[in-house]
Amino acid sequence: MSIDTITSRIQELQSRLAQMTPVETSSLQSLDSTSFASALRDAGTTSATATADDGGVTGADIVKEASTAIGVPYVWGGNSMSKGVDCSGLVQQTYAKFGISLPRLSADQARSGRAVASLEEAQPGDLIAWNNSSRNNGADHIAIYVGNGKMIEAPRTGLDVRLVDVPSTPDYIRRILPDAGTTATSSTSATQRTTAAATSDTAVSGVPYANLFNAAGAKYGVSPSLLSAVAKQESGYRADAVSPAGARGLMQLMPGTAKGLGVTDATDPTQAVDGAARMLRDLQNRFGSTQLALAAYNAGPGAVLKYGGIPPYSETQHYVSAIMSNLRSAS
Repeated sequence: MSIDTITSRIQELQSRLAQMTPVETSSLQSLDSTSFASALRDAGTTSATATADDGGVTGADIVKEASTAIGVPYVWGGNSMSKGVDCSGLVQQTYAKFGISLPRLSADQARSGRAVASLEEAQPGDLIAWNNSSRNNGADHIAIYVGNGKMIEAPRTGLDVRLVDVPSTPDYIRRILPDAGTTATSSTSATQRTTAAATSDTAVSGVPYANLFNAAGAKYGVSPSLLSAVAKQESGYRADAVSPAGARGLMQLMPGTAKGLGVTDATDPTQAVDGAARMLRDLQNRFGSTQLALAAYNAGPGAVLKYGGIPPYSETQHYVSAIMSNLRSAS
């Protein structure tokens, strides 16, 4: 959606709002198209980098999607961007548009992703949240940061989704997308530099299905060593392996996961490796590190988002540790 389109939409909403009473419109005075367009331009220049095949999900994309709900009524428990949403429904549905799964409750959403130290460091698309009640455990209101000190929120019953100034210092600021100015698979941290070294794209040899790992790695930009290490950990390189939970084949794909990847036979090594390579590429892009991608491969992306890192599951922690150790010993 272009800035001009969004500006036109806001002008249309302003025309409708002009017919409302002063009490109804007083809280929406900051909804002017010039400031919103300016905020969106900022979002476009400072947003997070690519996390998807089509050029990447950016903070600007998140803000633009959230803006499509401006004027939609607040509905407690609502999940419809056209009929009504509550604050966490707005956040969940906005991110879901880009295939990013977030928890339903604001308290859980405010624990997702990574902490941001201050509003000055916040990027467009970040989540900002408040704990307004001692009766709740964690955040009870959440919004999407636009930039320039503004946010999009579904406020409360009787008010519509709106663009407003951030009213106070948030209790939580969380980043779901990669940091601005970095690629989704790179970082200057020592841990991720070690990961990059451990997952170089050098071809593998001397292991079963090496040709498949090398071909899929080259095709999707995934380390063949990583694919080999996952296959070793998942199935011991057995194409006929079936887990008690129903995961099948060399890469232990669950039936639903295989279907989503277009893998019609998970016990076919060629299909399995191809599907797993695409999945690992997407998870690395989404989470920005190999460790988190492996955790999501094992426990699911939702668990990584929920805990803001490797989930505290002994199986998942052992899984990630074992594969990373395998990669380091192979380098």
